[in-house]
Amino acid sequence: MFENNPKELYMNNYKILVIDDNKAVLRSLKLILNGVFRSVVTVPDPHLIPALLQEGDVDVVLLDMNFDSRKLDGEEGLFWLNRINEIKNSPAVVLITAFGDIDLAVRSVQQGAEDFITKPWSNDVLIQKLENAIVKHRAKQQTASLVAEAEVLQNKIVSNRKLSLEELERQHIMDVLEQEKGNLVSTSERLGISRQTLYNKLKKFGTII
Repeated sequence: MFENNPKELYMNNYKILVIDDNKAVLRSLKLILNGVFRSVVTVPDPHLIPALLQEGDVDVVLLDMNFDSRKLDGEEGLFWLNRINEIKNSPAVVLITAFGDIDLAVRSVQQGAEDFITKPWSNDVLIQKLENAIVKHRAKQQTASLVAEAEVLQNKIVSNRKLSLEELERQHIMDVLEQEKGNLVSTSERLGISRQTLYNKLKKFGTII
């Protein structure tokens, strides 16, 4: 089915979770996305999100922004967006609503959504946005991982540098101590430190117990 369309083959490797309280919308999206994604899971209740993401095999979430007909300000969608983003290695999130406006779109992106789409939607635009969301999200996660690795490496370098300085100090003190035949008074005088400081350093180095 996908032999002549590399793009569809690419998307077919991924799993999508669709959350919308409108069952007609879920059925439509299921039909549209079944031929594009490896797996399409549709649910009407956002409270199922934590359990459905527990396995870590979802690549993108298409999330409705309103689940309470008495409150159509998108706050529910933003709430669940933030819960998803708290999950380690979270999936990409694209928000969908029939009551979207530019301010809500900006807020959703600022809070971690990869994109935003309004109902009714264009199938081609929707699929393109989902694909782009996966690619962008994975790139950001990879960048964050590289930054974290770089920070760990930098900390190791600083730690090793500190250890090297301490080792140099230890070697210098031991050399002077040997030249002074173990005399702490003359050694401390040559080093320009008090006898107590010298004693503390030798104890720290494990020379004196």
